[in-house]
Amino acid sequence: MSPPAEASAPYLVLDRLEKSFGGQRVLSDFSLTVERGEIFALLGPSGSGKTTALRLLAGFESPDGGEIRIAGERVEAMAPAKRRFGMVFQHYALFPHMNVAKNVAFGLAGARQEETTERVAAALARVDLAGFESRPVTQLSGGQQQRVALARALAPEPRVLLLDEPLSNLDPDLRERTRRELRQAIQGVGITTVLVTHEQEEAFDLGDRVGVLHAGRLQQIGSPEELYERPANPFVAGFVGRTSTLEGTLRRGDSAGSRGSKGSEHREAAVEMTAEASGSTAPALTWPGLLSAAAGALPEGARVQWMARPESLTLSTTRQERAMAGVVHERRFAGPLTYYQVGLQSGPRLEVLAPAAAARPGQEVWIGFREGGLSPSIFPVLPMAAAETTS
Repeated sequence: MSPPAEASAPYLVLDRLEKSFGGQRVLSDFSLTVERGEIFALLGPSGSGKTTALRLLAGFESPDGGEIRIAGERVEAMAPAKRRFGMVFQHYALFPHMNVAKNVAFGLAGARQEETTERVAAALARVDLAGFESRPVTQLSGGQQQRVALARALAPEPRVLLLDEPLSNLDPDLRERTRRELRQAIQGVGITTVLVTHEQEEAFDLGDRVGVLHAGRLQQIGSPEELYERPANPFVAGFVGRTSTLEGTLRRGDSAGSRGSKGSEHREAAVEMTAEASGSTAPALTWPGLLSAAAGALPEGARVQWMARPESLTLSTTRQERAMAGVVHERRFAGPLTYYQVGLQSGPRLEVLAPAAAARPGQEVWIGFREGGLSPSIFPVLPMAAAETTS
């Protein structure tokens, strides 16, 4: 057995995990740490490897390489039952012929009846289902069934709670309320939790930190704010929110200072972009942004991608200085604000968030950069092959 972990060491460690199926690499050099009591969300599209990572944690699959440690103890070769990890499956895996109490007690086999009754009652109270012991699970709502599954995972008092797409079976109108209830229940217990999801809103709402996974590799780990405001690469920028992309030329790479975030530095720079179609005599525009780590070493004049959130841009029906002319192609109402897709005269399309009555389809508009708003991100333009393999 490994020696006890030091007080300052992370509670849960996944170190350089590797996993392949039939020669297909699913996880590569997968490493992350989770602090005691933290809720960590693993976010990625279908096929990114997130469920495989959860199954490696649970012990349902064995890694081809790497280590899994909890409180300093290596567990990657340990049977699932001995790890003391609780799991809530995507489809809950409740037994329809059993009532609530029997479903929750299923993970307590071998315990004395009196202890089982006490643990079942305590677990149901934690998820606000006290008094539901005799209720058939088939008579519960989707949100209540989800909480029964959570109570069953909590009843054995696990060291780590694992959640596999915990809200995917719920109707959209139930998800927000159930997310809130789920987070309150987990925080009330104070249990270390790892969840996987393909829903950005779910990851941001539940996770203290979020890891973005793509093609078996972790792209970035950080708070929801860090991922949204300072994405590490174009994939993260596009996956965790809406973005518009323009290509341009890097200018004044280090002239505007820098802004750091938990050890990472994001230098302010500027991108010069052609405002009109190729061959036009109109002057180019220069808009600011934050250099990614990969773009930080690029020389002056390098070709870069400038990626902006819809709220970072402005839309006007009158000519503006330092703005690009375009035409509204699409307008999608979203309450007080509306998403406008604007085709620029230079070819690309930008998405802008503006008031509902700002413009109409087919109308000529001018797109500008919102001073003092969220800074766009600047990434290097990579060859296609390099872009596909960059993590």
